Amino acid sequence: MKRIVLDSNVLVSALLTPFGLPGRVLDMVLAGEIQILYDDRILAEYGEVLTREKFGFARGEVEDLLAFLKAEGELVLASPLNVELPDPDDAMFLEVAVAGRTEAIVTGNGEHFPPNRRCGIPVLSPAEFLAELLEG
Repeated sequence: MKRIVLDSNVLVSALLTPFGLPGRVLDMVLAGEIQILYDDRILAEYGEVLTREKFGFARGEVEDLLAFLKAEGELVLASPLNVELPDPDDAMFLEVAVAGRTEAIVTGNGEHFPPNRRCGIPVLSPAEFLAELLEG
């Protein structure tokens, strides 16, 4: 089973356009075909982002999704890395990916993870991740 760190933007996109590629990635998580790695910071960010009024997601559905991710995902205890990213808030995703020895970070913002600062972790868009799965 593939183990990934899922950036918040992919989760939001999956819920906004469930039939798009981010939605397919989330479907695979919900079906148990992919395991999400997370820590408390990532879960907190998911909750904060998904409950923003501008998205209009039902609070109960967000809570159910977060409960599922927490129950079925893998909690990782990550240590800080000495890596500067364009958006320092993204460091938690890289730290969990490194500590959990994940196969990839799946994000819509690959540019937030410059190639020379990825600590050997592949950073893939939902399209790249799904294409890799099909080849695999």
